[in-house]
Amino acid sequence: MNLALLDWMIILVFFGVTMFVGLWVAKNSEKNSEEYFLGSRKIPWWLLGVSMVATTFSADTPNLVTDIVRGNGVSGNWAWWAFLLTGMLTVFVYARLWRRSGISTDLEFYELRYSGKEALFLRGFRALYLGVFFNVLIMATVILAGIKIGSVMLGLNAIHTVVIISVITVIYSAVGGFKGVIYTDFIQFCIAMLGMVVACIYILDLPQVGGLSSLLNHPNVVGKTSFLPDFNDKNALITLLIIPLAVQWWSVWYPGAEPGGGGYIAQRMLSAKDEKSAVKATLFFNIAHYALRPWPWILIALASLIVFPDIADIQKAFPHVNADIIKNDLAFSAMLTFLPAGLLGLVIAALIAALMSTISTHLNWGSSYVVHDFYKRFVNPAADESTQVWVGRMATVVLMVLAAVLALYLSNALQAFNILLQIGAGTGLLFILRWFWWRINALTEIVAMVASFIVALVMELWVKDSLMSYEKLVVGIIVTTVCWLATAWLSKPTDHSVLVRFVNTIRPYNFGWQPVIQKALKEGSLSSNFNDTSNIQRDILNMFLGCILVYALLFGTGFLLYGNMLFFGLSIFVSVLTGWLMMSLWNKSKHSW
Repeated sequence: MNLALLDWMIILVFFGVTMFVGLWVAKNSEKNSEEYFLGSRKIPWWLLGVSMVATTFSADTPNLVTDIVRGNGVSGNWAWWAFLLTGMLTVFVYARLWRRSGISTDLEFYELRYSGKEALFLRGFRALYLGVFFNVLIMATVILAGIKIGSVMLGLNAIHTVVIISVITVIYSAVGGFKGVIYTDFIQFCIAMLGMVVACIYILDLPQVGGLSSLLNHPNVVGKTSFLPDFNDKNALITLLIIPLAVQWWSVWYPGAEPGGGGYIAQRMLSAKDEKSAVKATLFFNIAHYALRPWPWILIALASLIVFPDIADIQKAFPHVNADIIKNDLAFSAMLTFLPAGLLGLVIAALIAALMSTISTHLNWGSSYVVHDFYKRFVNPAADESTQVWVGRMATVVLMVLAAVLALYLSNALQAFNILLQIGAGTGLLFILRWFWWRINALTEIVAMVASFIVALVMELWVKDSLMSYEKLVVGIIVTTVCWLATAWLSKPTDHSVLVRFVNTIRPYNFGWQPVIQKALKEGSLSSNFNDTSNIQRDILNMFLGCILVYALLFGTGFLLYGNMLFFGLSIFVSVLTGWLMMSLWNKSKHSW
């Protein structure tokens, strides 16, 4: 595909601005490790919120949504829409707890919450397990999207694409640190959203599509537009709706939607100015992530069903592309090839922006684990600040190389998405309850981690297609949950002094900590005026109100696009009402917006 001079100019200007921002903040990032990894905890809430959205707005996300829509229709998106419940739980329950901890990474939590060699092992192991293994897998799926975009839209082979992505992203990520990532995230998100919206409008007006009305009434699309799966199709109902809403959101660990918060979401909550800012940032993220972004992707995916009804049609249109990577997700990139000069450059810049935003966040987040939770904790405890920053930059480069190599062996985004879900099956409930129940200890988490990984391995290597994907997920959840619950009851609890320190620092919801609190009050290790000022009922109600608000906005936008003005009006009314109730409940507490 030949790009016009205007397209190349737009792309080069984007690269220039990104590099300038990264280099601009480089001087300050060298001050100390807290500045390099957390921006000295002075980042405004709206910048943190936009950064969370930008990170999850990866170049592979439109590909994933396209894969889902082409295979299961709009309702297939419940596979990730259901994670809104996790997100809102983080907003109203966990954001304040994370920020209150004062720790530097979410892995430091292990030695704040647990005791003994198990806690030490858990922190060090997960620094490499999450910061390297999982992180590299996630980045590889993102780079895979870049490979597909490069092959279809630029005619680049996989190696050329990987080299270009790696070199540019690693430079500004390693040099600029966390602030470099945050500031470039803002620019990249604005470009990405603008590019997707404009591209969607143009694609809908293509002669092959014929406008929004023709799209929605086309025979290839009519059966794909429903927000809910066919209730007469038992398998679709269970797979697409019941499992995600009833089981998946609370039981599965998935990056960006960790039950109880974690990963780069925790990193941004920990870098907020205060607890209020952490709450506002995560609330903004969930509204934008689920209600603001998806429809341009969905409409482009539906349009692809008209232009490229089958995978064979994509192969025919792009014979130079490696047949091994031509899946349904490639239809998104294929549709973008119809864009004219100028707009094509903007959209390519938008996709590059989305890709670089995600990778830069994962590089900074992963290197923070390597430095803070492994290198400084185990290798060189006496490391000074400049040494930590230097090691962080080296870790950034190594992570980029590993992810780039792995990307060459993956075939589609949905494949990686399902692998990640299966590996995390059963651990989510533990991450939720460890803040509520004193009996959970470090050994409990180790057992859960090992059990979920073994089950995922068995399912992938031996069970394979003998069970449906949701059946394998449920088996993983049951086995893992039984293992860690038994461990929690039967193993030695965390040292009492560590539990008391945790209660004093975090001030968690007290109902699950009564044995610890009562003993501490008797021995005088807890202040006599210590009382439970939290209200779990109010916070959970706010969580559900927040979910209703976001779903109403999401589906209200869909009703507007579908021309159903009655349900559009009802959706807007529901969103306004729930938003008002949510804010009223929050303001009645000791907190305020």
